[in-house]
Amino acid sequence: MIEEAPQNSRTLLLVDDEVNITNALKRTLRRDGYTILVANSGEAGLGLLEKQEVGVIISDQRMPHMTGVEFLRKVKILYPKTLRIVLSGYTELESVTNAINEGAIYKFLTKPWDDDLLRENIREAFQLHEMEHENLRLSRELQLANHELSLLNQNLEQKVIEKTREITHSLSLLQISQEILEHLPVGIIGIDTDGMIVSSNRQAEAILCQPTCACLLGSLATDVLPDSLLQLLQQADFNDFTQLEGGMITFGGENAAHVLVSSMGRVSQSQGIIIVLSPKKECPTCLT
Repeated sequence: MIEEAPQNSRTLLLVDDEVNITNALKRTLRRDGYTILVANSGEAGLGLLEKQEVGVIISDQRMPHMTGVEFLRKVKILYPKTLRIVLSGYTELESVTNAINEGAIYKFLTKPWDDDLLRENIREAFQLHEMEHENLRLSRELQLANHELSLLNQNLEQKVIEKTREITHSLSLLQISQEILEHLPVGIIGIDTDGMIVSSNRQAEAILCQPTCACLLGSLATDVLPDSLLQLLQQADFNDFTQLEGGMITFGGENAAHVLVSSMGRVSQSQGIIIVLSPKKECPTCLT
């Protein structure tokens, strides 16, 4: 005979071939709020375990066809997360010692039992069972979190690789642009809103008669540009490349160049002006 009850968070299975024993246990434990299942043999107990999850099992030792130890050894293999308790007489202690040592049995309680001690042991067994389930849940969550973190790291590494490739490509384009700028047959000068030269090429330095290895970058326009050009820049109002009135400007007494000026900020956030110096062919010190 098998007695079943509704699902509960704490389900207890009693296995004993003596109905009066299982009834007495149920009376003792009814106030503790367990869902109590009853089986009158080891075979019936295994059948119940196939249908319902059980946290704690209390089994008698002396039963026909299958002893309590034999039953609990099979339970350990099939349902290792259950907590397994043998409830039997002192005379059975020797027969269950090996099973206790093997871990097939969590505890051995004796008949006749002390109600309070029995209830306390069952309560502790359920607490241990729930702790193991909680540890398993936390372990799975940790594995999932580690897996997600690993995916995030992989994505981050891929983004770093892509960003590095992008930066490398941009640097390469910048180097190419710089090389083109350096070899242009015209002088290029960029001046920010503070009047500082922030860009120039060799042709501009040659037109302005700069000393060898001198660099215009970081210089103030007022220190290197002729007054005639500075005055024209102050008076000029331009949005596109415009040739300043007067056309030709003389630099250093011998170099002369046509001057075109445009404002910066059309394709970038830069502010200031760009000066293009197109030297006369007879300019003796200009690069060719």
